[in-house]
Amino acid sequence: MDLLFSLADFLNVFKDYNHSIFPLQIVFYFAAFLCIYFLFTGNNNATRIISITLAFLWLWMGVVYHIIFFSEINKAAYIFGGLFILQGVMFAGCGLIRKKLSFEYTKSAANNVGIVLIAYALIIYPVLGTFLGHAYPYSPTFGLPCPTTIFTFGILLFANQKMPVHLLIIPLLWSVIGFTAALNLTIYEDIGLLLAGVTAFVLLIISNRKFKSVGD
Repeated sequence: MDLLFSLADFLNVFKDYNHSIFPLQIVFYFAAFLCIYFLFTGNNNATRIISITLAFLWLWMGVVYHIIFFSEINKAAYIFGGLFILQGVMFAGCGLIRKKLSFEYTKSAANNVGIVLIAYALIIYPVLGTFLGHAYPYSPTFGLPCPTTIFTFGILLFANQKMPVHLLIIPLLWSVIGFTAALNLTIYEDIGLLLAGVTAFVLLIISNRKFKSVGD
């Protein structure tokens, strides 16, 4: 796939974004660790907190990153932004209104993979990116599409009831797009995005066979 922008253009978008929103990156990390805390403590508010966090992050990425920043070098960002906004709305609808989401740490194999993906998104991804030459502020920090999509897949693997399959389509699509861009732009830390997407999708489809849909 031929891109209409260079690696330098792409990294400069990250720089402009990171400088403009600082210190919100710290807030996003706090929200992520809050979700993890509620998951592992068995708090009754875990599903609500996670649904709010995922909905906000996807809306944020759609509006702020894609439409405001990424559209400066790639007009397809308006399409991406619309899809991310739709994903945020779906998380809010399924998790907060229709009550179709529920998350809990149950020591399952899917949970263990989820832990790996969350650790990759929050810790390994930025360290690997720095090692590969994409140090802050020229890096996709948490709250931007690729690491946040990996985190999303990790969290979804803690579902303790049937997962609405339509919630997986846009994140899986982005995992393919992000992987393709990684090969073209040498953002090799994003290769983990495709692995996360495919692995989580397969595990969640398998898990769905074990759960009965709530409210159907």
